[in-house]
Amino acid sequence: MPSLLNSPAVKRTLAACFALPFIVLAGNATADGDGVWKGGENVYAKVCGHCHENKVGPQITGRQLPPQYITAIVRHGFRAMPAFPASFIDDNSLEQVAEYISKTSAPAAKP
Repeated sequence: MPSLLNSPAVKRTLAACFALPFIVLAGNATADGDGVWKGGENVYAKVCGHCHENKVGPQITGRQLPPQYITAIVRHGFRAMPAFPASFIDDNSLEQVAEYISKTSAPAAKP
């Protein structure tokens, strides 16, 4: 009988819990030099993609998720997804990344 700790869901949750403090502490460092994000793709690559491209969080690109849904989840959190306050990502940058995510095409299938 496999151990509960070996399940993929538990591993992803533990990885997210371990990575989150580092992501939060590096928040200002991940914004470009002047403290401003350079568009939605930049925010996704430097913040969201660390979890959502590495199977810690679910795949969110290519799903045509509504920007309002993305914004609500980012601000308030959901299950293992932590909430990101305005002190971490401002409203304008959040709107840009939500628009970017909602318009991305599905990733190429892996063999």
